[in-house]
Order: sequence, then structure tokens, then C-alpha cells
Amino acid sequence: MLRYLLLTLGLAVLGLLVWHIGPGNIYDAASRLGPGALVVILIPSLIMYVIEAYGWRMVLGPSAQSVPFWRLLAIRTAGEVVNMTTPTAYLGGEPLKAYLLKSYNVPIAEGAASVVIAKTTMTIAEVFYILVGIALGFWILGAGSSAGQSVAAALVSVGLLVCSIAGFVFIQRRGLFASILGMIRKLGLRIKSLESQEVHLLSIDQTIQNYYSHHQRAFYASIGVYFLGWMAEAMEVFVILYYLGGPTDVLSTISIGALAVFIKGGTFFIPGSLGAQDGGNLLLLKAFGYSDVTGITFALLRRFRELVWIGIGLLCLALVGKGAVRQAAERQE
Repeated sequence: MLRYLLLTLGLAVLGLLVWHIGPGNIYDAASRLGPGALVVILIPSLIMYVIEAYGWRMVLGPSAQSVPFWRLLAIRTAGEVVNMTTPTAYLGGEPLKAYLLKSYNVPIAEGAASVVIAKTTMTIAEVFYILVGIALGFWILGAGSSAGQSVAAALVSVGLLVCSIAGFVFIQRRGLFASILGMIRKLGLRIKSLESQEVHLLSIDQTIQNYYSHHQRAFYASIGVYFLGWMAEAMEVFVILYYLGGPTDVLSTISIGALAVFIKGGTFFIPGSLGAQDGGNLLLLKAFGYSDVTGITFALLRRFRELVWIGIGLLCLALVGKGAVRQAAERQE
């Protein structure tokens, strides 16, 4: 019920923003973009998806050789569509990725461990990206301005996120699922679905711990690759603002892109971050000197990109899911 309430509220906020700025003004700004521009706007996100699939491949281990790269990209895209369309803190699609890897003879423990580690390296890279964006925001906007003070508040929030990630890595090294099971038992709770899978969960823990012990170079390399993926997000900001006719420079677009990621992450509890992400992007661009029309058109164009990738993700989910079911049936015969 709360999810639908937040979704309705988000739609209302987005509608009010569009009405306040003027649908005609937004249409005039968007009409300057032809089909070719819309295709170009999608290129940075394609680059980001490819780079991030490679970052996942780096932590997959020996089984990576048995999964064609483009199939791995399709599995990741299928998982991301679940992350984008469900209010699960962008985690709902991660178990799906591990499940779909089974059709390529990737042991479930190895696949699940790779998903956990890849999510960790991606988040660490995201924090670095946001910190770079905050630093550039201070430099461009000035620490004394109201916008600079908002950036300072974001810095405090990122500090808390850094502590959370450090704690998450520490728990992984001690045994993520063992810690969860231990905590549940201390609370006197019994979750049969978890207890019945205890052996498999502890196997995943062991795989994760072995990875951290013997593949530290690959772990850090994966962080670097994911950071490049996040920088492709800044490329998208540059391209959109270029086509909207606004002033563009590399440092500002990196800062805008990073702070937009921070806004989206902070509104994960709203389905699709609807309304909050769009209003946040509008305020963010106004802080950097852009008009209301440019800000809301920018937000809507990013929504367009998300809708395209949701469609691609659903297609990938249908294709790889069908393949997984077929291969499972063949093994049972």
C-alpha cells in the first residue's frame, strides 16, 4: 500500500513540475532534438552497461570463461530492469542474476558470490564518483553559497555511506550469511526458508571469503572499471546539455552527474524514484545556473533513457529466462 501511495505522490509531483514550468516550454526545448540526437543520448548508457558487465565479469572467477560476454551483458541488463522497477534499494535483481548464471554451469555459490562482490565494488566506485562530484561542486559553486551548503550536507551523507560500505565489507569477510543467520537466532526468530538453505548460504560465504583472500588485485581492478562506468554517466549529462543548447564543460557535467546519482540513491524507497529524482535534477541544474526548462527537460530525457533500457531489459529477461528454463528442462530429461 505504501509503495502505491509513494508512486502516486511521485506522479503528482512530476505532473506539478511540468505544469508549473509549462508543457509548451518543455515541448519547445525537446522539439529541437531530432531522432538522431535521441540515439546519441543513449550511447553513454550503452557504454556504461558494457563497462559494468565487464566489471562483473572480473569478479566472476574461473566460470567467467564459460559465459559469453554478450550473454553476461544480457543477464546483467535483465537483473537491472528488476532493480529499476521495484522498490528494493536496487537489490531485487541481484538474486536473479545469480539464478540466470546457472544455465551456463556456473555453481550457484560462485554466481551468488560474484553478484555480492560486484555490487560491493560498484558501490565503492559510486562513492568515489560522488566524492569527486562533491569536490568539484565545492570548487565550482563555492562553499559559502546556498548550493555549496547543500553539497556540504551531501558530503556528510556520503560519509555515512562510506562507513556503511566499510562495515558491509567487514561483515563479508567474517561471513555475510552466517552473520545474518546468527543475528536471527539471537533474536529468537525462525525463518525456515533461510534455515533450509543454510549449507548453500555458508558455501557462498566461503566463496566470498576466498575471493577476498586470493583475488585482491581483481577486486581493486573491478572498482576501477566500475568507476569508468560511472564516468559514462557524466558523459550522458554532457551530451544531453549539449543538445539542449546549454553551456557545457567537463567538470560541471561530472559534478552534476555524480550528484544526480546521489539524489537517485537517496530516494530508492520510491518506485523508480519518481518525482523525487526529477525534482532533484531540476534543483541541481538550477544550482549550476541552468533554467527551469532546461532542468525539467533534462530530467525527462533521462526518464526517456530509463524507459528505453527497461524495454531492452524486459526483452533480455524474456530471452535469457527462456534459455534458462529450456536448459533446465534438458538437464532433467
